[in-house]
Amino acid sequence: MPAGEVIEPQEQPWSRRRLRSTNERLLLDRLRALGAASRAQLARETGLSKPTVSSALASLAAAGLVHEVGTHAPERGRTAVLYAPDPAAGYVLGVDVGRGWLRVAVAGLDGTVAARADVRNRARTSAALADLVVGTARRVVGDSGVDPAEVVHGVVGTPGVYDEERRRVRYAMHLPGWGRAGLFDRMREELGVPLEVHNDANLAALGEYTYGVGAGSRLFAYIMIGTGLGMGVVSEGRLFTGAHGLAGEIGFLPWPDRRAGQEEPGRHRPERLEDAVSGVAVVEAARHFGMSGQLTAKAVFDAARRGDAAAVRAVELEGERIAHTVAAAAAVLDPDLVVLGGGVGHSVDLLLGPVRAHLRALTPLRPAIAPSRLGEDAVLLGAVATALGTARDLVFARRTGDG
Repeated sequence: MPAGEVIEPQEQPWSRRRLRSTNERLLLDRLRALGAASRAQLARETGLSKPTVSSALASLAAAGLVHEVGTHAPERGRTAVLYAPDPAAGYVLGVDVGRGWLRVAVAGLDGTVAARADVRNRARTSAALADLVVGTARRVVGDSGVDPAEVVHGVVGTPGVYDEERRRVRYAMHLPGWGRAGLFDRMREELGVPLEVHNDANLAALGEYTYGVGAGSRLFAYIMIGTGLGMGVVSEGRLFTGAHGLAGEIGFLPWPDRRAGQEEPGRHRPERLEDAVSGVAVVEAARHFGMSGQLTAKAVFDAARRGDAAAVRAVELEGERIAHTVAAAAAVLDPDLVVLGGGVGHSVDLLLGPVRAHLRALTPLRPAIAPSRLGEDAVLLGAVATALGTARDLVFARRTGDG
């Protein structure tokens, strides 16, 4: 070799494959953000050359990941073909397990729900509830017309916290037996779908951030008030779960009732925040103030709207207690937004005024407070959004061979 001559290293085949895969994934992500785009627009958006964009789009189309969705005719120049991600390249399963209702949905890779079912949870054992989840999920997949093999990932939202090491849910107080080890392994096996398990309030927060009123918040807290009490925290678009997945379990906070000793004999005094703020607490307060008969939290709120004095006092007390909950969250997290959701949270039309009034008296920290935009669908849509994050990676790897 002559002195001074430099031999250029040969580009390795794996490097070329990696580069192609990176370019293809970049284009696919940009298309998801844009909805649809032409080759020229993608070249401008990504900084890739037009020949590279054309080659990558051809590969993505051959893999079934993108398809042509129309044309665009500019004022000058040639008509351009528009491309978009193919939502039918794969599907996800979202499941919301609640004490009163089970909600299940199948959605394409664009998040559009293809089919869903909302069924009453009348299961009295954990085995019966697992059967209900599996049976409902199979029915929804069948109703969607989707090949079950194309459902690549699923996410289940449940009260409590899933312990991956012990393969069981912990702290699901309102679902008896639901903490039995192996239940979710059984559901995975019977459905033939990989299932992640997440806390329902956390998924509701992600759903509200992705599709609802939390979009664009730097840090927001979703407070779920229903059968129990929970909170999900989203910071910079990412869920904050703590060291052991227990962040947001505010229902376990102690509740020092300032009226201790003033209740009627035998009346239950709340010892945890969940006891004071949940739907059960609304019913207890209404009875204490004079309401009778078969009561639910919804019935109490409906009576308050009609002007029933006992119901109005119960709602006022609930607003005060929710204000304490918001004050605690504000002091620890400094959120720019607090979203109220869950069954009780759906009655924000009555609660928002008392919550804000009591919050002013409790603390100088006053984040914006808003009702959930997604309502009862928050957990389910959060499950879908979470499943999509994994499913898109899986589908891309399978269809491009990028293992």
